[in-house]
Amino acid sequence: MTLRLVIDVNLSPEWVPVLTEAGFETVHWTQVGDSSAPDREIMDWAVTNGDVVFSHDLDFSTMLALTHASGPSLVQLRGPKVLPEQIADLLIQSIDRFRVDLEAGALLLIEPGRSRVRILPL
Repeated sequence: MTLRLVIDVNLSPEWVPVLTEAGFETVHWTQVGDSSAPDREIMDWAVTNGDVVFSHDLDFSTMLALTHASGPSLVQLRGPKVLPEQIADLLIQSIDRFRVDLEAGALLLIEPGRSRVRILPL
């Protein structure tokens, strides 16, 4: 099964070809929704479409924690490195490593030099 990712507007569309080439079905939010849409709309869209949200925005993990939601899964970049040329290798390795968790419902945190996962609900 191919993991599907929707990239939040706070990350560059340059991620789409990088993640697609790595074998993930990937869209940038601006390809499917309004760039000024609230985070809740992106989350709801991801649940409906079976996508994992990929973001640098801490609001998504806060929403998951406050609502005790079991989805959608979230891949969250933390730290200053947010461009594909800076962190793509770690991101792709981490998504592959935690794929089963992401398919079941998880928060995957990517930080410079490490990644960790928390199972949903938080």
